[in-house]
Amino acid sequence: MWLKALHLIFMVTWFAGLFYLPRLFVYHAMSDDKVSDDRFKIMERKLFYGIMTPGAILTVIFGIWMLFDYAWEAYSNSGWLHAKLVLIVVLVGYHIVCGKFVRDFKAGRNQHGHVYYRWFNEIPVLILVAIIILASVKPF
Repeated sequence: MWLKALHLIFMVTWFAGLFYLPRLFVYHAMSDDKVSDDRFKIMERKLFYGIMTPGAILTVIFGIWMLFDYAWEAYSNSGWLHAKLVLIVVLVGYHIVCGKFVRDFKAGRNQHGHVYYRWFNEIPVLILVAIIILASVKPF
């Protein structure tokens, strides 16, 4: 149960960043002064590297540990687990794209407006809902 608790703690940490960082992108894309631009760059960097990435790494580590410790043997033939693992891979890809956006903003190469980031912000919500349903209801 300790593995599950640690997995969930770091998952919540990771998702807090996944929900907040794209909101920062929305406001950063709308900013038009140097002070705001510099402030958003600092906030984005600290959130991505100081909270999100460690949360993601530890979530995956504890998830893999649980998978090999007991979950794979119990659920290896379950479609819900395979679907959840696919969604986690998508989520890791989303995290990597967030890192690219952090670097783009830092270098002054942002290519998107605030509306794009508003839509981009909804992706982790949908993934979280799907993962929670898959892990708790185990529909197939």
